[in-house]
Amino acid sequence: METPSPAADAADAPSRWVGTSWKMTKTRAEGVAWARSLVAAAERLGEGAWAGVQPFVVPPATAIADVAAALRAPGTSWVLVGAQDAHWEDAGAWTGELSVPQLADAGAQLVELGHSERREHFAETDERVALKVAAVLRHGLLPLVCVGETAQQRDAGRSVDVVLTQARAALDAAGDQRCVLAYEPVWAIGERGREARPEEVAPVVAALAGLVGDLGGSARRNPVLYGGSVTVEGATGVLEVPGVDGLFVGRTAWRAEGFVALLDLAAR
Repeated sequence: METPSPAADAADAPSRWVGTSWKMTKTRAEGVAWARSLVAAAERLGEGAWAGVQPFVVPPATAIADVAAALRAPGTSWVLVGAQDAHWEDAGAWTGELSVPQLADAGAQLVELGHSERREHFAETDERVALKVAAVLRHGLLPLVCVGETAQQRDAGRSVDVVLTQARAALDAAGDQRCVLAYEPVWAIGERGREARPEEVAPVVAALAGLVGDLGGSARRNPVLYGGSVTVEGATGVLEVPGVDGLFVGRTAWRAEGFVALLDLAAR
């Protein structure tokens, strides 16, 4: 399967997306082993096993080049490889930062932005996320923007307002270009998070789909993924929520077998 330009608004866009971010885990060797396991599964299942599904993996920056190289194999060459953040400038005196051109040079095709951990611990604002979205698109990569509310915001009845504010900033920066949204309620992620019930996910996803439509977008151009302590057992219920176009998963997919199981579910 030939890989389309990730940022393109293609008519044959996938019907489902399934991805994982490894956060600050895995060495280069561990990342390559994961990628090789995925290649082996694709070879075993044969062409077309995951038809209509767009897989993606977001390693730590140190492993991007190695993982990308390992996945450039028949059966997995359409798996997108991403980065976990990027700076909004192309170059300059930004010690410790990585630019979009540098990440693209390492093999990244997608960039995760605005994760709640970066919003909380690294002062990431909607304005900075918007600058990064523009930078990612300027270089032909695909922005994946995480949005989500805290438990306190949810208890105060502000889930929809908070998430729409975050999403609008990113979508305004993207304009008519593709921007993937990942709804990740903060109360449902991490080791202490709990798996959200489909009825808890549905209202926020519906609001996001409405915002996309109000801004002239579509599910093909701006798919909405769900991420938040997703297990293989609970994935089916989430995928059945109207407006959910796929999954963005953490620990469940850190073993290649778990990722393959989620791809199988999405393909069905």
